[in-house]
Amino acid sequence: MMTEVVLTKDISGIAASSGIEIAKAFRLENPELIVEKNTVTNVDLEVKRFEQALESTKGEVEKIKEHTSQNLGGDNAEIFEAHLLVLNDPELINQIKDKIQIEHFNAEFALQEVVNMFVSMFEALDNEYMKERAADIRDVAKRILSHLLGVTIPNPSLISEEVIIIAEDLSPSDTAQLNRQFVKGFTTNIGGRTSHSAIMARSMEIPAVVGTKTVMADIENGDVVILDGLSGKVIVNPTEEVTKEYNMKKAAYEVQKTEWAKLINEQTVTKDGEHVELAANIGKPEDLNGVLENGGEGVGLYRTEFLYMGRTQLPTEEEQFAAFKTVLEDMEGKPVVIRTLDIGGDKELPYLELPKEMNPFLGFRAIRLCLEMQDMFRTQLRALLRASVYGNLKIMFPMIATLDEFWSAKALLEEEKQKLLSEGKQVAEKIELGIMVEIPSTAILADQFAKEVDFFSIGTNDLIQYTMAADRMNQRVSYLYQPYSPSILRLVKMVIDAAHAEGKWAGMCGEMAGDETAIPLLLGLGLDEFSMSATSILKARSQILRLSKKEMKNLAEEALQMKTTNEVIEAVKEIMK
Repeated sequence: MMTEVVLTKDISGIAASSGIEIAKAFRLENPELIVEKNTVTNVDLEVKRFEQALESTKGEVEKIKEHTSQNLGGDNAEIFEAHLLVLNDPELINQIKDKIQIEHFNAEFALQEVVNMFVSMFEALDNEYMKERAADIRDVAKRILSHLLGVTIPNPSLISEEVIIIAEDLSPSDTAQLNRQFVKGFTTNIGGRTSHSAIMARSMEIPAVVGTKTVMADIENGDVVILDGLSGKVIVNPTEEVTKEYNMKKAAYEVQKTEWAKLINEQTVTKDGEHVELAANIGKPEDLNGVLENGGEGVGLYRTEFLYMGRTQLPTEEEQFAAFKTVLEDMEGKPVVIRTLDIGGDKELPYLELPKEMNPFLGFRAIRLCLEMQDMFRTQLRALLRASVYGNLKIMFPMIATLDEFWSAKALLEEEKQKLLSEGKQVAEKIELGIMVEIPSTAILADQFAKEVDFFSIGTNDLIQYTMAADRMNQRVSYLYQPYSPSILRLVKMVIDAAHAEGKWAGMCGEMAGDETAIPLLLGLGLDEFSMSATSILKARSQILRLSKKEMKNLAEEALQMKTTNEVIEAVKEIMK
């Protein structure tokens, strides 16, 4: 009798949550929810059917939120607060009802039509937060649809053996219901590092590899899977030799994590005694827990646009003041860089009713929008100034392309400061004022900007795509998103050198700041502050402690003279051996 030959497969994806696990595959497949287009005559009855499905979904989400709060903490439960906001969003709900009442569509088709429109709109935006809103809408819509069709959605919390989940994608509610005792990790066809499921995987401390494109086609129930969340690799039906190798890697990683944890209260100092600051990027006050738990030395980027999203009107001065005050107080004197509103163009706020643009990446956004919509901008500036007395506040303007823009924004800030003082309100005597360097023209003119600002923070995500003239969300030109390109390194060096020539500091708040290949180069270029996701801080600190700044300076000087990105990567690999 012939024995079946089981083939080993190697699949590559995006390392979304660190760790290594080996377990059997469990395919989490949602039932196909088939929507047919029908015309209804009794629209009142159809609206009532939709409302009942909506209420059932709200009850379900409330239960998931409670379960998440008890098992994963309040921060992760906030995701389901966002889901409830979607379920109560009059703009979404009323459009669905209109399709039923005016166009006489059945509830399922009306729901699908409106949801597809919202999802397409959000997914087209170059903004990870808005892409997550698309995932929220898709998740709750699936639940409403399941109630309308009378189909049961599988419950991942019922899994009772050690498995690695294989899925097309994991919705936040799927992820929240995973039992850490049995679910050792997950891998999906789609997704990225900033998707809700990836963020929750990091909170749960289980490995995740996303964006593989093929795991659903390549992995069957019961296959043995090695999930390598460090390198983004998934190995299906490994040989004994490979399994042994990965068991050793897993043990080594656990030892490494224990060592990193010892660095929480340590300063970030190079092998030759040079100090740099490791800060974190946050989106809301609740994110501070992760910053403090990972030994963050400050907040290098507080994205204030999160205060403006998921609502139907602009936040008030008091709402913003309360959020800023909380962050500044909780950081207890550590530096907090708060970026003024970076929205517009590609990042829409429906209630602002901004015009559609042909090329929103290069359009009416960030400081350009704020300088025109001054009432909105002044409200935020007042909130920032009032909060300044509660900690070490630094204010940063985004998307600055010219000195005139900086001077105009600074003048508005000064006007609001004088108004507050005349009202008897307290404002900190000294507030550092900086800009985000994300436009090549600003990097090239950094020597002149450095005479005017107190600091620079380099936003590499946009700086790279603007410099390479390549949309980083476009798969066909994604090969041009090259953070280690000598051209990018030269721009970064120009900014850092310009700051230092005027006695100012330069930081970085793009993804590049927490990249282990980029860190040696950035250290060598003289970067003062590295701001990254909180979960990357201890790993980055461990790496920097082992590096000599003098040696990294030599590496950076060599890299600046290289011709290609690959040459730079190889040079870093060689020195890191």
